[in-house]
Amino acid sequence: MNAPHRALILTPMSSELRPVVKYARAKRTKVGGLTAYAGRAGDTAVVIVQIGVGPSSAQRITARALECFPVDHVLVSGIAGGLDPDLTIGSVVVPEAVLDLGTGQRYESSPMEGVERKGLITSAEHLIMDEEIISGLEKQGVIAMEMESSGVAAACQEAGVPWTTFRVISDRPDDGLTDESIMTLLRRDGTTDVGAAVKLMARHPGRIPGMVRLGRDSSMAASKAARSALGALGWKR
Repeated sequence: MNAPHRALILTPMSSELRPVVKYARAKRTKVGGLTAYAGRAGDTAVVIVQIGVGPSSAQRITARALECFPVDHVLVSGIAGGLDPDLTIGSVVVPEAVLDLGTGQRYESSPMEGVERKGLITSAEHLIMDEEIISGLEKQGVIAMEMESSGVAAACQEAGVPWTTFRVISDRPDDGLTDESIMTLLRRDGTTDVGAAVKLMARHPGRIPGMVRLGRDSSMAASKAARSALGALGWKR
């Protein structure tokens, strides 16, 4: 399959949006009330939109973006939590399929030239930390967890547009760095509540080293995901 002429790149969080905008040299624009960034990846014109956290927000904003911007392919660029023991921090995951944990719906991703798709990932509205649920997902063959791709897939399926997800592992459930208190620092629109982060560190100073490590690994993973997604479109550093 040849590289698309027009592509939509979707990122859940602001921290995932920034490297895509930077590498694509994209400029801010607004169409139909939707904020987006227009740039290029090789010969492909790209539009970049932040979709927020969770499948519901992802589906809603993806549908709006597809109404505003006619595209040949949709890509998701972001971070994920690793389950497969072979997926270390920094591993790139381009899944063949995404399982929506809430509905049980499975979505097959679309091929792209030069991109190897492998494995099953899951999307959920909330952070999954329960060991029994995680064990069950591993038995189903789930290799990584995130929160948006099933929503993107649902919107793309409705619109008849191919989609592919590019995720990079930023953390693992067994490293103990991510929990519900960390998730409270993230607003549903994908921005960070800095004030809440400062308060959490003040109340629990012993967590500062772990939060610093998580922030560093997440930033690295977001940048690598951006390079992987744009690279699939012909972008060269």
